[in-house]
Amino acid sequence: MIALLLALGSSLAYGCADFLGGLGARKAHVLRTVMIAAPASLTVELLLWPFLGASFAPATLAWGAASGVASAAAFALLYKTLAIGPMNVLSPVTALVSAMLPVGVGLVQGEHLGLAGLLGLPLALAAVVLVSAGHGAKSARPSRTALLLALGAGAAIALQLVFLHQAPSDSGVGPLIIGRAVSSAVTLAAAGVMFRRLGLEKPAYGISAAAGVLDSVANLLFLLAARSGDLAVVAVITALYPAGTVLLARSVLAERIHRGQLIGLGTAAVAVSLLALT
Repeated sequence: MIALLLALGSSLAYGCADFLGGLGARKAHVLRTVMIAAPASLTVELLLWPFLGASFAPATLAWGAASGVASAAAFALLYKTLAIGPMNVLSPVTALVSAMLPVGVGLVQGEHLGLAGLLGLPLALAAVVLVSAGHGAKSARPSRTALLLALGAGAAIALQLVFLHQAPSDSGVGPLIIGRAVSSAVTLAAAGVMFRRLGLEKPAYGISAAAGVLDSVANLLFLLAARSGDLAVVAVITALYPAGTVLLARSVLAERIHRGQLIGLGTAAVAVSLLALT
C-alpha cells in the first residue's frame, strides 16, 4: 500500500510538472526552459541529501549517470511535445510508452503478480490509452512530428525509470543527484552548442523552475515506491500522470475532456484499487 501511495504521488507530481514544462516551452525555446528546470530539480535533491542520505558507489554512479542522460532527453522531448500540443492527446501517448518498458523489465526480473494484479495491470494500461480516446472531428489532432516526439519522450522516460530502479537500494538520493547533475550538464552543453538557434525569447523562469522542482519530487517518490514495491506495478501507476496534465489543460487552457477520457479516469480508479490488493 505504501508503494501504491508513493506511486500515485509521483504520478500527480509528474503530471503537474509536465503541464508547467509544456507551458514554459511555449514561451521560449525548449532548451531555455530545460536550462532552468534541470538545475532547479538538482537544487531540490541536494537539499534532500542531509535528510535522506546518499552513497556514491560505482553502481550508483553508473546507473545515476545513465538515468541523467535519459532524463535530459526526456525533458527536451517531452516539453517540446507538449509545447506543440494538444496536451490532452500527446501526454497519454508518452505515458503509455513510458509504462510498457518498465513493466517488461519488472516481469523479466521475476516479479510476480497475484490475481488482482493480473487484472489491474492491463486495466491501468487501458486507462492510459482511454484518457486520450473519444476525440471528435472538431478536436485538434497531433501532427506526425508531434507523435514521433511523444514516442521518443516516452522511451526516454521509461529508460530513466528503469535506470533509477537498477541503482542500489541503499544509495539514498545518490542516483537522483548524479542523474540530475548529468542531465543539467548535458542540457547546458547542448544549449551552448545551439546558442544561436535558441532565439531571443526569455524563458518563463517561475514556471520552468516549478516544473523542475515538481519533476524532482516525482523522481524521488518513484524511487521510494520502486524500492518498496514491484517495478511493474509502480511504473504503471506512475504512468497515469496524464490525468493531472489533462485536467490542468482543461482548467487553464480550456482543452476539451472527452467521454473517452472520463471513462479512462474511471478505469484508472478501478485499476488502482485492484493493484492496491496485490
